[in-house]
Amino acid sequence: MHHKITISKRLLAIAKMIDKKSVVADIGCDHAMLDVYLSNNGLVKKTIACDVAIGPLKEAKKNIMLYGASNIEVRLGNGLDAISEKDNVNTIVIAGLGSQKIIEILIRDTEKLKNVSTIIIQSNTGYDKVRCVLNKIGYYVKDEVLVKENDIIYVIIKFQTGSFKYTKKELYFGPILLKNKNKLFKELLQNEIKKNNKIINSLPCKKIIKKTSLKLKNKLLKKEIQGV
Repeated sequence: MHHKITISKRLLAIAKMIDKKSVVADIGCDHAMLDVYLSNNGLVKKTIACDVAIGPLKEAKKNIMLYGASNIEVRLGNGLDAISEKDNVNTIVIAGLGSQKIIEILIRDTEKLKNVSTIIIQSNTGYDKVRCVLNKIGYYVKDEVLVKENDIIYVIIKFQTGSFKYTKKELYFGPILLKNKNKLFKELLQNEIKKNNKIINSLPCKKIIKKTSLKLKNKLLKKEIQGV
């Protein structure tokens, strides 16, 4: 008798973005709970659960056995190193990392993206940088959602192959988030202002350029909040 799996709101939102019958590479899979959920609900053909550390992969294997999941391969590897063309991966998920690491992973192995039609990102930082880089390498924003869990608002973005020219404002705030402008969007921007104010107050007086830059950002954020 296998356990019934329940996953976090964040992972559930990611799962909903994955097209049915996809072949998924979950980069930085941690304990592979997303992969198990996708498998046990018959949502994908196969997932490859990849992580750079052995510890999480041991936990991933335990979870696969505990929940009786199938069609999951567990692989040790740095970024996209763990996958190859013969895997026929068409969807990549990278969740829970910072924007710099995510960009580094994707830029380092762009040749491995040639058959990847969908990239789903949940970055802990710099969503605007992620949008900008993904757009430059041939992806557009198909969908964006905000999920609040344990007082943290997560931004989850689904990218699809194709070209689309965005404005600076769309890349910064998110083209779909800008259209929807819900309460969580307002809260996300308010949190950003608070974070910027903390940085401004902690910076020494000589950091005038940095302080001015953050104050200008806050001005833009406040202007956007008024339209919610």
